[in-house]
Amino acid sequence: MAQNMMLYWGSGSPPCWRVMIALEEKKLQGYKHKLLSFDKKEHQSAEVKALNPRAQLPTFKHGDLIVNESFAACLYLESALKSQGTRLIPDDPAEQALVYQRMFETNNLQQKMYDVAFYKWHVPEGEQQESALKRNKENLVTELKLWDGYLEKMGKGSYLAGKNFTMADVVCFPIIAFFPRLHCPKEQCSRLMEYYEMVKDRPSIKASWPPHWLENPVGPDTLKNL
Repeated sequence: MAQNMMLYWGSGSPPCWRVMIALEEKKLQGYKHKLLSFDKKEHQSAEVKALNPRAQLPTFKHGDLIVNESFAACLYLESALKSQGTRLIPDDPAEQALVYQRMFETNNLQQKMYDVAFYKWHVPEGEQQESALKRNKENLVTELKLWDGYLEKMGKGSYLAGKNFTMADVVCFPIIAFFPRLHCPKEQCSRLMEYYEMVKDRPSIKASWPPHWLENPVGPDTLKNL
């Protein structure tokens, strides 16, 4: 089945990384893939646009089916291959609800991290304001405390939605991995960093680790002064 799958992806992109983790967890090693450069704007090629009119990555194709949103691709893989590899969505409705809750809350963590870490890239120089960046940092600190609280409540050694590795971890780990890479002070997210250390060597995550992170393990210190 993996032979009929094609993934267009970019190194270090959380949406791409989560789909790759899901593919690994579902034992779909051997899927076809094409690494594209964001810097060279290869994701805007005619080849990608033919499958994804938004010209975004990931772009995922299974047979004749095209799924371009990372959450949708991950959920599709679990639905199509529920009995293969790791079970990523539990049967119990209450447990499901928590997995979905953490999955979709990931968008909050991602956006607030981006608003600080990539502020100077995303906001034109003439529009940048220290007061805005300060507010963004405060919002991110509040968000991190929320996630630390979730893990504290779950207990030591817990994954994001309980005792088992689930789709919540697949979706959120690629965001959490940015915090140590971008030098976030550990005291601002101590429980998240314990979680990161516990999960980072999981086979699916090691197998899909961004290539340019392997080449340059230390990223810019854009979260250093959080």
